[in-house]
Amino acid sequence: MYLKKLQIDNVTLENNLILAPMAGITDLPFRIICKSYGVGLTCTEMASSKAIYYNDKKTKDILKVDNEEGVIQAQIFGSDIESLKVAAQYVSEFVDILDINMGCPAPKVIKNGDGSKLLLDLNKIEEIITEVVKVSKVPVSIKIRKGWDSDNIVATDVARIAEKCGAKLITIHGRTRQEFFSGDVDLDIIKKVKESVNIPVIGNGNIVDEETALKMLEYTGVDGIMIGRGAIGNPWIFRKIEYFLKTGEKMPPISNKEKLETIIKHIELEVEQKGEKVGIQELRKHMAYYTKNLKDASKIRNIINTIYTQKELIECLTNAFFE
Repeated sequence: MYLKKLQIDNVTLENNLILAPMAGITDLPFRIICKSYGVGLTCTEMASSKAIYYNDKKTKDILKVDNEEGVIQAQIFGSDIESLKVAAQYVSEFVDILDINMGCPAPKVIKNGDGSKLLLDLNKIEEIITEVVKVSKVPVSIKIRKGWDSDNIVATDVARIAEKCGAKLITIHGRTRQEFFSGDVDLDIIKKVKESVNIPVIGNGNIVDEETALKMLEYTGVDGIMIGRGAIGNPWIFRKIEYFLKTGEKMPPISNKEKLETIIKHIELEVEQKGEKVGIQELRKHMAYYTKNLKDASKIRNIINTIYTQKELIECLTNAFFE
């Protein structure tokens, strides 16, 4: 059976469906919403190790896990060993798994030698994992891509290094940095990574529905799947995939009533965490996805972008879902 509990060193996940860390998306409210739909593991937004080292309040705020239930992973990024060690010590005090990002393709991340730029320096990767494992109080994982570009496909090499250095979990996105999020995901490289190590491997990239989830699990043999963009505006994807993997059938569509109730809960959590003004503004990107299949979706989005209060936003959405 493809749906299963997953053991990561001394940490047990109730299932092997995982929410990817996404900047500006996987804040505490959204993680709570996804947990309500049965996700086995959530991850914070990616946090700069240097910012943690310098005690940056904004960065520490995105790592908040107050009242969050279930297993929690936090992701840090960087290439400076000292700041990575300080960040690892800080973060591992309040999460269950510590993830090191070695796959982010964003220009502002790679310009400092961080994220996927590390895939061009395997010695640095070895040093980072070794030192972070030494100081972390929780299991360490890494998230990588297949390589920097088509001439530098290093995922299996990195996976073996990670296992040797004490990492307990690897997530592999089946594209190079050069590809960003375009083109097909390379399931063959994910399969090779899975076959190259004995620690759990998670497959990531273009999982958007039941069929793509099953294909990833079936073809590659990975221990679990990580869903990123496919969950934005669609947190019920985890319940749908869980049902499909259990029964072989698709569950009935989520009703507009349930969708609206979930969105309202998301709004309430966001406002509670960040205040009404900031919360409502930050929700706009989520609302663009929640409403994209509604009639007159672009018109609704335009209205939402002029709204600054919780009451108005809920009224707008109620009308949109039940007109």
